[in-house]
Amino acid sequence: MEEKVKVLGRRRLLVGRVVNNTESEGRAKKTLVVEVSRRFRDPIYAKYVKQRKRYHAHDEHETYRSGDLVEIRASRPLSKTKRWVAVRLVERPDEV
Repeated sequence: MEEKVKVLGRRRLLVGRVVNNTESEGRAKKTLVVEVSRRFRDPIYAKYVKQRKRYHAHDEHETYRSGDLVEIRASRPLSKTKRWVAVRLVERPDEV
């Protein structure tokens, strides 16, 4: 069921956790909010710093839920804030 998409060049790929999805009432349909964390060494203090950034990603079939670890790929602008597409599920947390 993988979609064939003609991609020119290499598109940027990121892996992040879904923090908000379309299940809740009043949320935008087919849109995920994916939080991507990265660690880097501070150039002045030489300590490791954690930085988070949120991206809006397109989820055509509304298959991903909050807490899922997903891979997103850069795409053309789909709306005012959406420039990413959810590509695949990396990990789903166990149900409690």
